[in-house]
Amino acid sequence: MDYKMTTIAGDATTPIALYQSLQGRFKALFESSAKHEESGRYSFIAVDPLMELTGNHQVTVKKQRNGQTSHLNTNILQEVKALIPKANAPLPFSFFGGAIGYIGYEMIFNYEKIGERLPSASHIPDVHLFIYDQFIVFDHKKETITFVAIAFENEEETILQQRVDALIHQATQMTTIPSLHSTSLQFTPSMEANQFKALVRQAKQAILDGEVFQIVLSQKFTAPFEGDAFSLYRKLRTANPSPYMFYIDFEDYQLLGTSPESLVKVTGSMITTNPIAGTRPRGKNTVEDQHLARELLQDEKELAEHKMLIDLSRNDLGKISNIGSITIKKYANIEKYQHVMHIVSEVTGELPDDLHALDALMACLPAGTVTGAPKIRAMQLINELESEARNHYAGAVGYISFYAMDFALAIRTMLVKDHIATVQAGAGIVYDSDPQKEYEETLHKARALLEVIQ
Repeated sequence: MDYKMTTIAGDATTPIALYQSLQGRFKALFESSAKHEESGRYSFIAVDPLMELTGNHQVTVKKQRNGQTSHLNTNILQEVKALIPKANAPLPFSFFGGAIGYIGYEMIFNYEKIGERLPSASHIPDVHLFIYDQFIVFDHKKETITFVAIAFENEEETILQQRVDALIHQATQMTTIPSLHSTSLQFTPSMEANQFKALVRQAKQAILDGEVFQIVLSQKFTAPFEGDAFSLYRKLRTANPSPYMFYIDFEDYQLLGTSPESLVKVTGSMITTNPIAGTRPRGKNTVEDQHLARELLQDEKELAEHKMLIDLSRNDLGKISNIGSITIKKYANIEKYQHVMHIVSEVTGELPDDLHALDALMACLPAGTVTGAPKIRAMQLINELESEARNHYAGAVGYISFYAMDFALAIRTMLVKDHIATVQAGAGIVYDSDPQKEYEETLHKARALLEVIQ
């Protein structure tokens, strides 16, 4: 692969300032607050993509940088595989050009018999990806900024260097970062408490009838919004730091979030997924926090749900991993975030040489965390009980590069479109669920986003 890159000192700026200094279109920012040194080391900023891809299983709309548009009767993911072949050796950074965007929950309708699609209030595509050939890497450990241009096709070295220099010129201009002001958003849940509790009772009946072990029911919260969506992201990343923090400007709409959960990650041939199940609010002090953590690890319902999700992850990875390679690397660890704590495990597998990282993504999508189990029947019941398409929610947001792929589960995520801000949150229903408590769990999860932007 041909590329040019230049590294400069970055101790006098931040990823937020860098992002705001760039004047191009379709900007994307990926950050991480991960405690693990390598996981949280880099922030990635991409701008002015080579092309934009939207579509589903049957149709792909490809818009080139030069404005040329093609309508192809192809699976969008096959198109991405052709554009981003597997590299045989590590590249300088995990994201080294490639696709950034989301794959929505409804993409699974193209592969499995879930039922008739529910109406969509937001009217966004199943899949929306940008293919970037220029980007910026902020190294928090070394406090450096690296500007990179890569060639997807033959491109002279002088042209690559000119693209790098243009990025540097933009990024080093003095930019005034707007002050953050208080935002008053009045979020309205899509269901009254009694409506949601009625759905919980229906879900419990399906469980008692032996159809499923668990169903994850969700509801939306919407609010009128006039203003800069990036300011919402800035508030969110400060108040609710998470391993996956992202802001993507699709122009017609913006997607922003602070997800705690990796859906699936691929580095070389290593596939990693992190089942999360079990939630408690954070304590008011250290003693209460420790008590809540112990209580969570002793909760038989939460542990049973967590073990079920580990089994789902093993089954998902088993579909596309080398035989005998599935391993549980970490089991039932407590991870703490600003507002809540969760039980988290790590399951790994090995990707065969003849499969692409996207095959691993589609094997895991959507996560059992947001569907229930068995997965297909749970999704069919969700489709009967919920009244609107989930769209991006419960899908995946992330990147596919040549040697690595990293997608977060699209939870704790906000969509801003047509002057409406939308948040969605779910609760896992089991045979002995209390409908009132499950309703409150959706409020707890949504609050992580709703409180910080007020």
